[in-house]
Amino acid sequence: MKKDKQLSDFEEKLNYWVAKYLTRIPFVQKIFFIDHLKVMIHAGLSVTESLNTLSKEIENRKLKSIIAEIKIGVEKGRQLSEVLAEHPKAFPPIYVKMIESGELSGKLEETLGQVVMQMQKTQDLNSSIRGAMIYPSIILVAMGGIGIMMVTVVLPKLMTLFSEFDAELPLATRVLIKITDFMGNPIYLSLSVISIIFAIVAFTMSLKKFPEFRFLIHKMNLHTPIFGAVIKKINLARFSLTLSSLLKSSIPIVEAIDITAETCGNVLYRDFLHKTAEKIKSGIPLSEILIEQHYLFPPMVTEMIMVGERSGEIDQLLQELANFYSNEVDKTMKNFTQIIEPVIILLLGLAVAGIAMAVIMPMYSLVQNF
Repeated sequence: MKKDKQLSDFEEKLNYWVAKYLTRIPFVQKIFFIDHLKVMIHAGLSVTESLNTLSKEIENRKLKSIIAEIKIGVEKGRQLSEVLAEHPKAFPPIYVKMIESGELSGKLEETLGQVVMQMQKTQDLNSSIRGAMIYPSIILVAMGGIGIMMVTVVLPKLMTLFSEFDAELPLATRVLIKITDFMGNPIYLSLSVISIIFAIVAFTMSLKKFPEFRFLIHKMNLHTPIFGAVIKKINLARFSLTLSSLLKSSIPIVEAIDITAETCGNVLYRDFLHKTAEKIKSGIPLSEILIEQHYLFPPMVTEMIMVGERSGEIDQLLQELANFYSNEVDKTMKNFTQIIEPVIILLLGLAVAGIAMAVIMPMYSLVQNF
């Protein structure tokens, strides 16, 4: 029988490094892990036995190695949530805190079910957002490709004819000639591509390193036509969904709001919620604090939270808000292509009209001269 080839130390270290740092864990695999952990605990298996079984079933190498580390930690007598907290990229604080609450209350199985529901709703929300962006992205890439082909291949042949005209060319034609000459030069074209890549990288790095710049861009995003309303709905959906799940898990409201803040993508929501958590410590109701930022939190949100505070069912009303905004985001994303199509058609029409004017006007002038 042929023996399996033994990997060298270097190959083993390389495989470990690739699995740990370059391999991504699909969100679906995380849902699979938590859901099956719940099922096995319900069937009477211990947490250690469940983790041992799951480490064999999981296909993703990175998650498999993480589960192996978690199993070792649990075998040493540590709490599951305590070990999960050591892997924040794989298991964000919201899920760890919910599991910790389940362990403290002795309702781990029930809490794992709530975590699965939270993850599935988050997955549905993210999927609807990503799905809506595919069509515009394809159209914009296609438009960019066609535009580059036009100015580098098709238009230069027409522009050589216009350069032989004795008459003065219209402004639009002269601008188009300059553009085609510039883009037709391989050196200039390469410099343009490098400059665009550099600008994108610089913009991304500035967002990460400079809080004031990030705040300004995120504030502008909220005021952008069409996109601003969508961004608000997405952040409100994440806010209500996360806070509802955390409060249902009996996590203190101050800690719950701090964790919820980190799930909001827009920095204005994130910063305000962190400040809100501090204000709540002094006894101010959540609804009164949120009213201060009525632009971020519409009256419907603050009024429902106020009703929830008075009735003692704030988690339930937040769940209703989460369902409402999740449905709103889903409907908006499904209609997003219809919303964005007129904008794309307008931009494409303007580009085609500009090129047509630049090409036709000299020909018209030439015919008139004859």
